[in-house]
Amino acid sequence: MSAAKSVNGFLITQAKDGQWWVGSVAGENIAGPFPSEALAIEVASVLELEHPEPKRRGKDKG
Repeated sequence: MSAAKSVNGFLITQAKDGQWWVGSVAGENIAGPFPSEALAIEVASVLELEHPEPKRRGKDKG
């Protein structure tokens, strides 16, 4: 198994059986299984987060 990759706010992980999954940061599987990492990355790249992560403020903004 390899380390999870972050794509478009989703995590790409490989299960013990070798299949690939697109999951949330909280660990919930969103889509899959996929036979290859490339296919999971392609799917994650077109998904949209239901609740986008909050944007960080710059140091000069109050």
